[in-house]
Amino acid sequence: MNEQALIKKLRTRDIQPTAMRLLVLQFLSEQKAAVSLQLLETHFTRSDRTTLYRTLKTFEDKGLVHRIDDAGDSTKYALCPPDCTCSYPNDTHLHFFCTECENTFCFTDLSIPNFQLPDQFIPKKGNFVISGHCPSCAA
Repeated sequence: MNEQALIKKLRTRDIQPTAMRLLVLQFLSEQKAAVSLQLLETHFTRSDRTTLYRTLKTFEDKGLVHRIDDAGDSTKYALCPPDCTCSYPNDTHLHFFCTECENTFCFTDLSIPNFQLPDQFIPKKGNFVISGHCPSCAA
């Protein structure tokens, strides 16, 4: 994705483009699986953890990424589709956690099944994770 497209993507979500935000967005857009803060730290060795966390937090607050609490040891983040509003239940979808490689994949075209919670339970977010082996690890 070129720099102008990245800037447009940030501005569409009312995020001020900075050098670090552009780099993180570029990195996220190149990934096939969700990424953890630790992976970002490994990739951006010259940046500190706080800057990377704040970048992810801004992206999450503005609906550019969503947070995934999978069966692994860390929270992961994935880019949202352009029309996503991160609202429950409209934008909730299935995630798959590979227990072998520990990658987490978003399946935005697979919605969480509709169900009725007991009275007085008010959902705000949904996270549906299935774990197993991804195609690479199953081979």
